[in-house]
Amino acid sequence: MKRYLLVLTVLVLSLLSFACTTVIVTKGASVDGSIIVTHSADCGNCDFRLVPVPAMDYEPGSKRAVYPFLEHYPRYVGTDKGEVYNTPGYEPTEPLGYIDQVEHTYAYFDAVYGVINEFQLAIGECTCAANTYAQGSAECMFDIAALSRVAMERCKTAREAIELMGSLAVEYGYYGWGETLTVCDKNEAWVIEMCASPDQKSALWVAKKVPDGTVFVESNEFRIREVNPDDPDMMYSPNLFEVTAEAGWYDPETDEVFDWLTTVSPGEYSHPYYSLRRQWSIYNRLAPSMELSPWVESGYTTEYPFSITPEEKLSIQDVFALYRDHLEGTEFDLTQGLAAGPFGSPNRYEGGNKLVTGAWERAVSLFRCAYTFATQVRDWLPDPVGGVVWWGPDAAHDTVFVPFYCQMTEIPAAYSTGSLDEFDKDIAFWLHDFAGNWADLKWSYMIKDIEALQSELEGKEVALQPAVEAAAVMLYETDPELCKEYLQDYCINNANEVVARCQEFCDFLVTKYHDGYVNVPNIGSSVGYPAEWLMQVGYEDGPVDYRPPEERD
Repeated sequence: MKRYLLVLTVLVLSLLSFACTTVIVTKGASVDGSIIVTHSADCGNCDFRLVPVPAMDYEPGSKRAVYPFLEHYPRYVGTDKGEVYNTPGYEPTEPLGYIDQVEHTYAYFDAVYGVINEFQLAIGECTCAANTYAQGSAECMFDIAALSRVAMERCKTAREAIELMGSLAVEYGYYGWGETLTVCDKNEAWVIEMCASPDQKSALWVAKKVPDGTVFVESNEFRIREVNPDDPDMMYSPNLFEVTAEAGWYDPETDEVFDWLTTVSPGEYSHPYYSLRRQWSIYNRLAPSMELSPWVESGYTTEYPFSITPEEKLSIQDVFALYRDHLEGTEFDLTQGLAAGPFGSPNRYEGGNKLVTGAWERAVSLFRCAYTFATQVRDWLPDPVGGVVWWGPDAAHDTVFVPFYCQMTEIPAAYSTGSLDEFDKDIAFWLHDFAGNWADLKWSYMIKDIEALQSELEGKEVALQPAVEAAAVMLYETDPELCKEYLQDYCINNANEVVARCQEFCDFLVTKYHDGYVNVPNIGSSVGYPAEWLMQVGYEDGPVDYRPPEERD
């Protein structure tokens, strides 16, 4: 039964293209004491826009609508009813129900899920397999996206956010598959994992604090294992043990421990490489001396640690690099082999062929990505300066990350508008998406140009960050509003400069690589194909005469 559930879950996840990776870097694991939380929305039809949602005040007794999940384009990005769904000109969907509204909600940045609020509460996400799938209804009001937004509106700390989201999901019902949120504030980093209850009218959840000095990774499979009721760094739903026992998932008489992963999900069965290879690749890069195995045998995998201590502390640019990984330098390197084509493209497209079954390796960086972000939260800086999201539209390997501080009230149009229905060179997503698609023609050449651009622009941003923030702190001490205005002006100007530079860059790529040539520095330079690839595809044999001998001259 568990194998059947996992096959079904993997099929649905593939159809919906939910395949995110989320990482937490704790204070003691970062070079400057930041807590960093990340998320890649690896979804080919997800909305790529980043939208600021303002703080709002409500009359006592007001109700808050809870809308159905709509992560795909289009979603509304206005502020009607405090929600962000559909697109301008579309009517918001009908709510599933209502909860009591608070008198004041906090400002935050919203994307497919809530990203960061004005008090530096930051959230990442990934979808996981679970035993139960529930549909949204009046009895099952909350999905993980709606929960993340309510937490952004009402909470200042990770513990508060987890307690609120957990209680709402249990009381009003949770729908969807299994879900994970990585939840960080200025001092702590937590992981909450959730699924629908067996009756599909409530929720089961467990949360665990990530130990300081370590890095946590999750990639579409629950990571929390033993639930210890005596652990002060764990939280869980009050119905957890009773409901799972009634469902026959857990036997308190015979089970030595309550294993969350194997109790509420199919566990590590069937085809886990899709998820576990990403965990392994990140952990292997950060702590190679651990010699973790990338292999899975007969439905059993070597259990990776919940989190690891990296051999070197991570900078924000190190985190960008983790998300640009295609398993390069390992035996699973997607830029190598016949499937990579003559120029080593790591992209592997799914679907279409129903006659051949199989699978590709799954790396962290993926072509079908709406956006990637890495958020820094820092307790030694005032909130308007301490919370910054480094936002990268499209796939991490072709994007340029740009900073937006958490109390900005405006995001540049190139990042907050646009449509998957229409290519637009004024929209950052489309510029990066074009570069990534064009690079497929001659990857081993063009990726070097893309990396040079990323190094130039991101290097400048990171180099300026200390000076920009030092000036912002000085302004904050005398005029907090002027501090926020200064940071907003800097971020908008920088983002617009990045867009202008990327527009020029896309034109450059077309000029340099049209018609299979490398036209810089010399127009019409023909580079042909690599010798190894030519031998693999039978080039040396020349055109083959497939006619029977009697029909040949």
